[in-house]
Order: sequence, then C-alpha cells, then structure tokens
Amino acid sequence: MHEPRHLVVVANRLPVRRTDDGWERSPGGLVSALEPAVRDSSTTWVGWTGVPDEPLDGFEHDGVALRPVMVTADEQQRFYEGFSNGALWPLYHDAIFVPRFDDGWWDAYVAVNERFAERTAEVAAPGATVWVHDYQLQLVPRLLRRRRPDLRIGFFLHIPFPAQELFLRLPWRAELVDGLLGADVVGFQTAVGADNFRLVARRLLGARLEPRAVVLDGHRTRIGTFPVGIDAARVHEIAARPSTIARAEAIRAELGRPRTVLLGVDRLDYTKGIEVRLRAYRALLEAGRIDPATTVFVQIAQPSRDEAPGYAETRTLVEQTGQFVFPANHAVLAHMLRYRFEVGTR
Repeated sequence: MHEPRHLVVVANRLPVRRTDDGWERSPGGLVSALEPAVRDSSTTWVGWTGVPDEPLDGFEHDGVALRPVMVTADEQQRFYEGFSNGALWPLYHDAIFVPRFDDGWWDAYVAVNERFAERTAEVAAPGATVWVHDYQLQLVPRLLRRRRPDLRIGFFLHIPFPAQELFLRLPWRAELVDGLLGADVVGFQTAVGADNFRLVARRLLGARLEPRAVVLDGHRTRIGTFPVGIDAARVHEIAARPSTIARAEAIRAELGRPRTVLLGVDRLDYTKGIEVRLRAYRALLEAGRIDPATTVFVQIAQPSRDEAPGYAETRTLVEQTGQFVFPANHAVLAHMLRYRFEVGTR
C-alpha cells in the first residue's frame, strides 16, 4: 500500500466556519467541489478564516490539517473587497458594474499573495502537490515557485477568464499572467477561458504557445479545461433518503401543492441575473405560457460581500424587483398569493 500523497490546497478561505460550538464545514461550492480530492489525500489546507486580524495556530478538522493565514481588517477592505471583488470580479465577468483600479488595492493584493505563498512554502512536504484556487490568489504560483522549486503546482480558476479586450484594461495584467505561469498546470472551466489566457500570455509576455501548453523562460505550463461537476452519486443518495422525500413533500404542501416548482438558489450577486429572472417570469405570466394556479417560483438569495462595490445596489434592485415586478391585474394578484421571494440572512 502506498502512503496517501501530500496535497496542499491553497484557497482564499479555509473549508470551515466558526460556530458557538467550535468549527463546522463551510457550505461553499469550492469546498464541495474539492471534497473527493481532499478525501483521497493526506491534505493540508492553507486559507483565511474570514475574520480579520485573527491569528490562529494550525488545527485539524475532519482529518484535514488547516493552516490559517492572517488577513488584517485593512487588507480585507483593500485585497478582498477592493481588488478581488471591486476590480477582478466585474472585469472577469464583463459585468454591468465598472471595475475600479486602485494602486492601494493592488499593493494589498500583492502583500496577501506573498503571505499565502510564504505559509504554503512552510507547510508543504518535499515534492508535494500544491493546488492553488481562484482569482484572489493569482500571484501565488510564481511566488511559491521562487521559494519551493521542488513542488508540483497547479492553479484552477473558478470564474471566467476574460477576452483580451477586457483583460488588457487591467494595469497589472502582465503581473497576473506571469503569476499564473509559475504553475505547472493552469485549469479553466471552459475552452474559451483557456484560449483567452493563452492569447494574452503570448501578447503580454511573448510566451511561446504549444497545442496544450504555454512556455515562458524555458518553463512549460500545461493549459487545460477541467469543468467542475458535482458528486452525482452523493446527490442521488441524499435525494433518495426518506427524510429528504418527506421534507420535499412538506415544502410542496406549504406552497399549495403546485404541479411545477421553479427554484433558484444563488448567492446574491450581480452576475447571477436574479432580477432578470424575475422579469422573465413576469413575461411568461403575461404571455400566458405558465399558469399561476399550478406553478410557483421560489427564489432564495444569500447576501454576500455587502461591502464590495455593486453588491448593496444589487440587493436593493433584487428586493424591489421581487416586490414590484408584477403588473396589477387579477390573474397576477391571484398568483401573488402563491409567489414567494426569500432573501436569506447570514
């Protein structure tokens, strides 16, 4: 029997959150997506707790060694709310909110990426595989390679990588591309994102393109498309549980036993198009394509990133749309008795 390989996951957040009773597994999509890989490896996870100025020693949870990285309150504002979610997020999504480019935000982004790289270099075993995740940590692969050339480094971007015309607006575009090319493998959700990255690597850094790789200064980085799926077997098992079936029946009864339930479960984010979804539902009602007597639409939206640019405006827009999007006629008023718009609380 071989010993499980040492995997170091590096992500902005640790896979746990604090409760009154200690720590519990976070419900986020990244944690769920990585669970199979973490389960099959001897894993160390490097990340932030989400609480500013919280120094913590390493600890274990569900067999995973957790190694916190401290982020100050000022860095939370500039690195996380600022550069990550005020500049990169809208730029990468080509969103309706204009990205803001701020030197102070960039300085904090560099400082926090340096700290993540340093912490990872400290905890990774010789020859370990390091898997860095997402747009908050795009400098880490290069910074880590300078410290630990023995490591195998992968990076995965969980959001789109934009077209050249968008990415070239970013003042620090070359630094981010160079940071990613410190990895041995860079993965994207779609082939379009992978192609976009290859083109900007050649344009900005003069990298040589190969069919499945980018070569810069003699280092070859494999570029691939690895769309994240779900654990279908686990979801099927949960759906088949008697408790799940009973809960589903109770919810349907609470909604008036409609024939069709349209369900949206999203983080409250301007990239999700929740207000567009509500207007589309109104259009279907007005066109008579759905029957309000047999159809119910439930939208659950979880607020997040309230301090980041655009998020407070989005929450207000979604709440107003949910309340006032339907025209005042009898058919829709009857439907409104069956309509539920829920905004989750943290």
